[in-house]
Amino acid sequence: MPDHKLSLETDSSTLITEDDTPVDNLPSEKQQRLLTEALYSSWMPGRSFLAAANVGVFARATQPPVVPDVFLSLDVQVAQNWWEHNNRSYFVWEFGKPPEVVIELVSNLKGNELGSKLNDYAQMRVSYYVVFDAQQQLGGPLLQVFELRGTHLEPLAKPWLEQVGLGLSLWQGVFEERNDLWLRWCDREGMVLPTGKERAEQERQQRLRAEKQVQQERQQRLRAEEQVQQERQQRLRAEKQIEQEQQQRLRAEEQIEQEQQQRLRAEEQARQLAQRLRELGIELD
Repeated sequence: MPDHKLSLETDSSTLITEDDTPVDNLPSEKQQRLLTEALYSSWMPGRSFLAAANVGVFARATQPPVVPDVFLSLDVQVAQNWWEHNNRSYFVWEFGKPPEVVIELVSNLKGNELGSKLNDYAQMRVSYYVVFDAQQQLGGPLLQVFELRGTHLEPLAKPWLEQVGLGLSLWQGVFEERNDLWLRWCDREGMVLPTGKERAEQERQQRLRAEKQVQQERQQRLRAEEQVQQERQQRLRAEKQIEQEQQQRLRAEEQIEQEQQQRLRAEEQARQLAQRLRELGIELD
């Protein structure tokens, strides 16, 4: 719940929200953008959220901010007049809650990610704290995820953030022309959330596959039509052959009939001739 007393008593305009220092290194800057960009390109939780990198998070006006490399806060919205000083940072008392997830990218031993920062985020009561140690500066695993239990952040066995509905995974691949080991958001099955460019490429590949499928189906249809036409031609030839055979049979039957008629006429003529000869007294052997 918002600290209404603190909100009434504190003028956020007096707080230093940014010090204009640059990002510490190129790998961290790209990693931060990968984590935030993929959320806005591909995550659809059905609720509003704010993901940001290198933005100060003020738990109390009496304390300096912590500046996580990346944070994710659910069910919040940035003020329309976000250029005003009071809206340029994440004031917990203004948003009414701390971020659900904070991520620290280890680039040296000065950050004290498993010491003071761990305690700071536990006191802030963030739900999940993530430490990605790509170069293993801390001598431990590459990825550690902590969950708030009571007043302490305790290690999670698996990097699945149940309250957020997201997971984290290590992904070897190319982002912005750099092949490296990256920290990525993922779903429960371990499928990473694609960036906008990856989504566009996936959609292009899907479109190409769909076009190829349409082409294949068209070719199959043409082959089927050709097969039907060939079968029709074969059937017509077979019917013509049958008709020819029927005509030949009829002609043969007609020929037989004619030959029978001729034989009968010849027999009749022979009978009549024999009868005439007998009448003339001529006996035939």
